[in-house]
Amino acid sequence: MSTATLDGLLDPLTSSLELSALRQIVEFRISPDVQARVDYLARRANDGEITPDEDAEYESLIDGAELITILKLKAQRRLAA
Repeated sequence: MSTATLDGLLDPLTSSLELSALRQIVEFRISPDVQARVDYLARRANDGEITPDEDAEYESLIDGAELITILKLKAQRRLAA
């Protein structure tokens, strides 16, 4: 997904949120269980042992993490404004 597409999706969302919700987004952390799964899948991928199902799961987790990171950055910018 392009940056322009993500901006088009996320800008209206972040601009409509209350300051408390923006702060919660900025403070959000991935759970230790999810991080452990990402680490496990990353090791399997790096070792060339990842299965197709694991690879799809890993890609989904990475895509989700990237989306969260972008949302957090947008929330930080809005709070700083």
